[in-house]
Amino acid sequence: MTIPAIARIAAPVALALLAVPASASAQAAIGDDAAACAAGNVPALRVNVAGIKDRIGRLKLELYPAVEGDFLRDDHALVKEGKLFHRSFAPTPRSGNIVLCIKAPRPGRYALFLTHDRDGANKFNFWKDGAGVPSNRKLGRSRPKLSDGIVTVGPNATTITIQMQYLRGLSGFSPQGR
Repeated sequence: MTIPAIARIAAPVALALLAVPASASAQAAIGDDAAACAAGNVPALRVNVAGIKDRIGRLKLELYPAVEGDFLRDDHALVKEGKLFHRSFAPTPRSGNIVLCIKAPRPGRYALFLTHDRDGANKFNFWKDGAGVPSNRKLGRSRPKLSDGIVTVGPNATTITIQMQYLRGLSGFSPQGR
């Protein structure tokens, strides 16, 4: 094959590769712990956020011990008892895919909770705010169970997707369209 023939084949292939959009896992993560996901070689979670209602307020990831009774417990009480609790905030981006990052102290099992604090009050507003858990199970009118929040963090940044849920009338919290 001649060099001009190779160039005719290679040029369209190279252009096609340049046109492929970056996947969500390759997208830069945002949040207080974004550097942990950028490094990629430390225990952290890259959370792809799906189904966000709007682009206002801020997003919050909270990492808890994977222990019944500690999931969604008051952070001050957990810290006072010497238990794990870690939080990462990020302003809601105005456009594009959303990838949040939260670091973990070491590889292992944890419980994770995501909220969309739409009014920025830093207190969950049942009527306005959104929530999500790694299981992506419909939350309905009940508080998420520990089993819904369980995640396994590896030695490197681990990617998961969480579907946001908002109050939908009498049926409680569910993703958009359900």
